Amino acid sequence: MIADLEHEWGVKLLERDRGGVRLTSEGHELAPAVQAVVDEHGRLQARIDSMSGLETGLIRIGTVTSVATHWLPNIIKRFREDYPNIDYEITTRGYSEVERMIAEGQVDCGFVRLPTRPNFDTIYLGRDELKVVMAPDHPMAGVDRFPLRALGDYPFMTIDKQGDSDIMAMLDKYGIRIQSSMTTWDDYAVFAMVEKGLGISVQPALILQRLPFDIVEKSFDEPQYRELALALRNRNTAPLATKRFIDYLGYRDEA
Repeated sequence: MIADLEHEWGVKLLERDRGGVRLTSEGHELAPAVQAVVDEHGRLQARIDSMSGLETGLIRIGTVTSVATHWLPNIIKRFREDYPNIDYEITTRGYSEVERMIAEGQVDCGFVRLPTRPNFDTIYLGRDELKVVMAPDHPMAGVDRFPLRALGDYPFMTIDKQGDSDIMAMLDKYGIRIQSSMTTWDDYAVFAMVEKGLGISVQPALILQRLPFDIVEKSFDEPQYRELALALRNRNTAPLATKRFIDYLGYRDEA
């Protein structure tokens, strides 16, 4: 598609080399105008949707894994009962990537951690406790609450999202240095390693629901939380399907 535009306009928009792809100076100059066209198309589509009713459509959602596996199924199940012909495109990424996709119009809405970008419209969804997880035979498995500062005393399993995670944000906030023993992109790989006693980890309570692993979870002596919200570039100009989807967020905790 970009190559077609470059040919039609006679302008090179992207530089492509071994280091990746980036905008040319002409691309940077045209980007605001292109974004304005995209925004206007969104507003036009929203008006068409409003006039024609919501019979079909597509909702593009950016989300983190814990929301995708524990909130979205409940929301979509209930939404589909009323709007069975709506399709969904769900992209799972880290928080920063979800924010970028919202800002660039690649998704209609996204689940993010607060605070997020100040120009987004947000719907607050609540806070989710961060807990430490360990094997049942871990020396700290019998404590009532896990001392926050003790995180640095044991091998630690991290999820590599380029520093874009609840765990890394918490560690940075308190200046805690961990004994990083293993890093992976897969949340469930972390749980499998923890179950075998290879280290401890910190995970949001949301993803700890219905886990098929024999692990122990503990709250901290200084309780830790993440604040979650649904974010959009502009709620007023969002497609009708997305606006209706927002009305069903309250079903996220249904069994």
